[in-house]
Amino acid sequence: MKKISILVIAIILLSFNLPNNEKTYSLTIKVKDLRNSKGVVQFAIYNKEGSIPDEKYKKYYKKDIAVINNKTSIITFNDLPKGIYAINILHDENNDEKIDKGFILPTEGIGFSNYTSIGFTNKPKFSKASFELNTNMEVNVKVIYM
Repeated sequence: MKKISILVIAIILLSFNLPNNEKTYSLTIKVKDLRNSKGVVQFAIYNKEGSIPDEKYKKYYKKDIAVINNKTSIITFNDLPKGIYAINILHDENNDEKIDKGFILPTEGIGFSNYTSIGFTNKPKFSKASFELNTNMEVNVKVIYM
C-alpha cells in the first residue's frame, strides 16, 4: 500500500513539471504604403473583446516596434496560442510611443486588422477587427491617415 501511494505522489509531482505541449503559432504583420519612412511602426495585438480602441495602449496582449524600410514595416509575433486576435498599428513618425492628435483626429497613421477606413460611423471594434489564429499567418494592415 505504501509503494502505491509513493508512486501516485511521484506521478502527480512529475505531471506538474511536464512541458506544455500546446501548439503555438506565428503571426506576421505587414504594413506598406506608409507616407514616409520616418520613425517606427508600433504593432499591438489584442485577444479580448472590448480591448480596442486602445488610445493609451494599456489593453494589449503583446506589443512591439519595428523599423521602416521603403515605406514598409514588418514584424512577427511568435509562440501565440490558438485564439481570436485583433491588430492595431501606429505609424509613430516622431518615436514618442503615443498617438499624436490634431483637434480630434490622429495626425499620424493608424490602422486595424480588417479595416480599410475609419470614421465616426466606422469606429474600431474588437469584434470587427478580430480573426482566428489557428495556423501560422501573415496579415496585411492598411495604414490610415486622417
